Amino acid sequence: MNLEALLHNLHFEIDKVSPPDWEVDWEDAPLPYKLYRGLPVFPLSLEVPLTLNRVEGTAKPDLSKLGHFLWYVFGLTQFSESMMNLGSSDQALDLMQSKRRFVPSGGALYPNELYVYLKIEDLPAGVYHYDVAHHRLLLLREGNFDSYISRALGNRCEVSECFGTVFISTMFWKNFFKYNNFAYRLQGLDAGVLIGQLLEVAKCFGFAPCVYFQFLDRAINHLIGLSEQEESVYAVIPLTADSTNCFNRCTKGVDESATDLCRELTAIQSTHYVQSRRVLEYPIVTKMNEASMMESTRSFRKIKEEQLNYEGQTVALPYVKRLSYDLASVCRKRFSPDRDFILGNVSQLQLAKLLKCAMDSFSYQNDLDGDQKKQKSRVSLYGCLYNVEGIPNGAYHYDSSAHALRKVQLGDQRLRLQHGLSLDNVNLFQVPLCLHVVGDKNHFKTELGYRGYRIQQMEAGMLVQRLLLVASSLEFGGHPLLGFDVNVSDEIYKLSPLKTSLIQIPTGPHRHRSWLSGGLHS
Repeated sequence: MNLEALLHNLHFEIDKVSPPDWEVDWEDAPLPYKLYRGLPVFPLSLEVPLTLNRVEGTAKPDLSKLGHFLWYVFGLTQFSESMMNLGSSDQALDLMQSKRRFVPSGGALYPNELYVYLKIEDLPAGVYHYDVAHHRLLLLREGNFDSYISRALGNRCEVSECFGTVFISTMFWKNFFKYNNFAYRLQGLDAGVLIGQLLEVAKCFGFAPCVYFQFLDRAINHLIGLSEQEESVYAVIPLTADSTNCFNRCTKGVDESATDLCRELTAIQSTHYVQSRRVLEYPIVTKMNEASMMESTRSFRKIKEEQLNYEGQTVALPYVKRLSYDLASVCRKRFSPDRDFILGNVSQLQLAKLLKCAMDSFSYQNDLDGDQKKQKSRVSLYGCLYNVEGIPNGAYHYDSSAHALRKVQLGDQRLRLQHGLSLDNVNLFQVPLCLHVVGDKNHFKTELGYRGYRIQQMEAGMLVQRLLLVASSLEFGGHPLLGFDVNVSDEIYKLSPLKTSLIQIPTGPHRHRSWLSGGLHS
């Protein structure tokens, strides 16, 4: 399978991505977290705060505060047990146990890992791995790497002014073992929801982050000590303790290459444990990852603002102030219903809050927008609405600039959407809001090459996580789905040949599930 065919099949013909005889070896599944061996250990405080509210500006964090930040971003937060129905008889049940985090993940496999470069008190300056299983930091490489990271980012960030830099990576085997080549699509989305969670948590700690999607991959992987046949960094996020203008600086420095940078550091020798006794090869995934890499800073690009001409009759939505809520409580309540949705009433104000506050999340600093302050989002929201107060049932596009719905077509779309599901794990007749994230069908390949696909999936994931958090604050549940017929939703929304649906999120009221769950915090 060539790379063009892979990207097409990942989206439009999912059945062709994996072998028809693919069987998941659950007995040899990998751990959902990476375990390093023989590295210096720095424990983090287990006494995490139970409330989180947005703050404006803060002092440089200490080790305790940093630990709280990492836990809310990606720590183990909940243990649950539930019964899974395996057949038609009442006896065909199986106990399912899982360790959860505040971000969703396809199959709860969590393919991402967090690494941090830190310069704070009570900690040697250097590069660390966040050991999720034990809530601690492990020192991978000691030293000051401000210049190295700045150059790997194309000298677009003054890393010396940042107290830390987060690296979000993907371990390919952690979800390839279940999803085969379809894992490549999931990896970008999982990285995106993690970035979305990081941005929201950063607001509560007064940190100012900037997301860099473009960097010299091999140089960053070499700094951390990653084997690119196994794992690769997807995003680099420097953090400052204030809003100083140290991001996206315009410089006329020399062009940097990954090869030259790698020569400046010796390789890291470390070992880690994944649990699987037999790790299969995934040549298509590694080939796509290699094709997406950037060797020179000359290839870095910005995306020009897209001029959109919206059509269709509008439905004005109520004015909405910025939502203020306890993020910790919202994270704990976030829930992905399956058959737990119930068809309840949705007010116009609830819908307005959900759509506006989710889309407002895209006023974030990143290297694609550069200095453009009014950049349009590269992904947008559409929705099939049913039983929403004062709004006719139908398919709509949310015009974020006008804070209004634009009618696409009227009528109940639930039957068409239900027929489009590959699994009947959600009853869409019980769902008042079936939302879709829509983006560019060519995923900016002209500007960004194959890297554009994973960037688009990450931005879709960021919007999904923000949507889920806002839904939770409204007492709604949301269930991100990739098992849907894209052609059906694209036809419903009458999308142009240049646009397509990226992910489907049924959203609405739900009943409580019968399960045992407990928080993993002191």
